[in-house]
This record gives sequence, C-alpha cells and structure tokens, in this order.
Amino acid sequence: MSMLKNIPFEWLVGLRYTRAGKRSGRNSFISFISLISMAGIGLGVAALIVVLSVMNGFQKEVTDRMLSVLAHVEVFDNSGSMPDWRAEAAQAFKNPAVKGAAPFVETQGMLLRDDALRPAIVRGVLPEEEPNVSDVAGQTRMGSFKALQPGTFNIVLGIELARALRVNLGEKVTLMLAQGQVTPAGVLPRMRSFTVSGIFQAGHNEFDAGLAFINIEDGQRLLRLDGPSGLRLRLADMNQAPQVAAELKKSMPGDLWLRDWSKLNANWFAAVQTEKRMMFIILTLIIAVAAFNLVSTLVMTVTDKQADIAILRTLGASPRSIMKIFMIQGALVGILGTILGVGGGVLVAMNIDVIVPFIEHLLGVQFLSKDIYFISTVPSDLRWPDVTKIGVLAVILAFLATLYPSWWAARVKPAEALRYE
Repeated sequence: MSMLKNIPFEWLVGLRYTRAGKRSGRNSFISFISLISMAGIGLGVAALIVVLSVMNGFQKEVTDRMLSVLAHVEVFDNSGSMPDWRAEAAQAFKNPAVKGAAPFVETQGMLLRDDALRPAIVRGVLPEEEPNVSDVAGQTRMGSFKALQPGTFNIVLGIELARALRVNLGEKVTLMLAQGQVTPAGVLPRMRSFTVSGIFQAGHNEFDAGLAFINIEDGQRLLRLDGPSGLRLRLADMNQAPQVAAELKKSMPGDLWLRDWSKLNANWFAAVQTEKRMMFIILTLIIAVAAFNLVSTLVMTVTDKQADIAILRTLGASPRSIMKIFMIQGALVGILGTILGVGGGVLVAMNIDVIVPFIEHLLGVQFLSKDIYFISTVPSDLRWPDVTKIGVLAVILAFLATLYPSWWAARVKPAEALRYE
C-alpha cells in the first residue's frame, strides 16, 4: 500500500482504464477494442521487422556473391597499362586496410561456339595471385583455375555462359574482340581460339552468364599491352572501400584513377535502397492504421467515462491531470503492442530459416526456386538499429494518437456530464 501512495493518481486511473475493470457490457467491448489496437500495432511492428530483415538478408547475400568475383577497389593507370604492378601493390599495402592485391587486364568480346554467340567480359588474371582478391578459384566446379598458364590460351567460363555456348571441358571456343586488325579486305575483328579448362559458379547470374577468365599474359598479347590494365585490391572491411579509395588516391604516386565496388553497381544498390524505403513506408501504414484504431478506442473510453471524469474534476483534478490519464492509457496500449511486435518480429526474423521450410513443407510449395534464384532458402539479416527505429516509430505514433481524445476528455464539463446521472 505504501508503494501505491507514491504513484500519481493519473497512473493508477490510467492503468485501471487500460485493464477495463468490468468484464461485461460496454467496458468489456472497449477492452476488446483496446486488445485489437494492441494487436494491430504489434502485427505492424513484427511485419516491418521481418520484411526489412529479409530484404537486408537478400542484399547481403547478393552483395557477398558479387564481391566473391569483384574486387573491393580497382586501380588504373591513365597511360593504359601498369608494367610495374608490384611496385604499385607495395604502395597500396602501406595502407593497413589493404589485405590483398592482384593485377588484371579486362576487355569485352564475343564468344563463339558453332552457331552459339554470346557477349562476355574477359578478364586476364594471374591464377596464383587471384585468390588474394576474389573467390573464383574456389568456385570452380569443373576443371582447374590453375590451368590458366601463360601461352596455353586456356579459358574458364561461368556456368551459364558454358551452357549457353553448349561447351564442355577440353572443347574450343573462339573469342572475338572489338579491337580490329587492318587487312587488305578491310578491318576485321581480332579472333583467337581458347580451350575450356574450367567452369565456375559464383551464384550471381550476371557473372555466371557473362564472365570468363584467361591468363593475364595471354590477355596482354591479345590486347597488345606491355603490362596489366590495373590492380585489384581486397580490403579488410568492404564497407570502407570509398574512404580507402580516396586515401589511396592521395598516397599512391603516378597518374592513377580508382573506383570502388559500390560505384560498379551503383544503380543496383540505389534500387535496393529505394525498395527498402518504400517498403518501410508501406508497412508503417499498418502501424498508423492501428494507431487510428487506438484513437477510436480512447474516444469511446472518454464517452463511457464522462461521469468518472466529472467526479474527478469535482474532487479537484485539473484538466491537465485528466488529459494525462487518457494519454497514459493510450501510451500503455502502444508500448505493450510495440513490445509484443518487437518480440515476435525478432523471434521470426532470427528463425526464418526454420519457419519458411516448415511452411513450404506444409503447403507443398517452394518459394525460391534454386534454378531461378540460385538461393534455396530465404535469407535474413536482423539489424538492431532497424528494430530500434521501428519500435520508437510505433511508440511515437501511438502517443500522437492519444492527443486528441485526451484533449477532448480534458474539456468535459462536470455539470453537463452529471446532469443525467
């Protein structure tokens, strides 16, 4: 009892109204509406957490697969080639963020096999250095990446590119380059036959269907270069790539230009961020609808409790105290709904790898076909800043929903409210 004496009466009355004391008649109905409002807020919060976690998971999965092939930072010499690439790599390693380096040449061409013709990006690499900056060697499903030895004119194809060309290990493909050669018959495309020595699968269709690897010396010979086109770097933290690229631009000598992995896929990342923002706005409307439902609940409570409000006013309660009572009631409903939503959303997001297969087995369907998406499970990446932001937003919307009903309750006149009591 001594503890209750220290609690302001606004909190005591607000808690009582939230529990809706009586269990019959109009009070019971109001209690039911309060539970619906609480459940609506919780459902909206949980849905927003789960959807954003799944979208974050897809983004992380695709990014990881992209960066298994792409370098974090690429360094180019404006002269067109980098003969002394080891000296440039040594300069790059002075930055502690740089953990790996490898030279490369790159060009676009057409790969021809019988009547099949496919465009491709052809990248010349050193097989012994490439694992420092990418995972392609480990992703080689057939053949060997180490077979890309100078002078052998071997080639490693993406798995979808090999399927499109209908080619297997040991068979020949013809590479046609845009850079032509002048002949008495005119300018003809430069052509060279390559032997397929390996097939890789990165799990990203853009690379599996449009990327091929050759030895860097074979590439230099085809492109008539006296050195690599540039240097590919891997960093300790891929998210620091823009900052590290700017630092390397200042610290590395020579006429160089650099680009990081985010610039190579700027449109894709911009599209993903736009989708996340739009999804956040759309699902926030669920919470907003529940908050509007909370408004109707409080309005009904104020209407039902006008006699109580009048009695409290005659006992000395100020309009501000009356307003606090109903703000406390609405805020408690919003906070409890948010807590339930956060708990449920986090639980589902952390166990999405168990829940989705169970639903697939129960319904006899597969949400993600491996043949189409290369991902057989729904990924989830729960980020606590997102959870915090969603929880705070839900509480704010619930609090805003209490303002008008509470203000209306504070304007109730005791004489009019008690006239017919």
